[in-house]
Amino acid sequence: MKKLNINDKIYEVDVDDDTPLLWVIRDEVGLTGTKYGCGIGQCGACTIHLDGLPVRSCSYPMAAVREGIWITTIEGISENGLSVVQQAWLDEQVPQCGYCQSGQIMIAAALLDGNPNPSDEEINSAMNSICRCGTYPRIRRAIHRASELMA
Repeated sequence: MKKLNINDKIYEVDVDDDTPLLWVIRDEVGLTGTKYGCGIGQCGACTIHLDGLPVRSCSYPMAAVREGIWITTIEGISENGLSVVQQAWLDEQVPQCGYCQSGQIMIAAALLDGNPNPSDEEINSAMNSICRCGTYPRIRRAIHRASELMA
């Protein structure tokens, strides 16, 4: 049995050590905002925060999840309403199909936490997820918009 702090709530789960954290979040805890995309940590749809850092949860085994680590999913990114990044996403009409967006938002939020005014180059470097709809220019605009809203 392992205790997990997910979005400031404690959950007790009993899963195999090789179970990816993504499936614990989705199937054991019931938070389905984090998406399954590729299963090999490449596409970014499954991105969450571990102690504020973006991590691909589909390739992160439970054996690596240490007790006391803070896990944040898209459901926990804001306590009241939309986060600044989520609002910027809407303002810039980023989502088309929307499937990858929770992962994209989690990466953008982590970027802005560490760098509140990133350049296009820094955004391009950090935003290493796949969007099949090709909304990369909108994502970049939304990150700049969120940066402005945070200032």
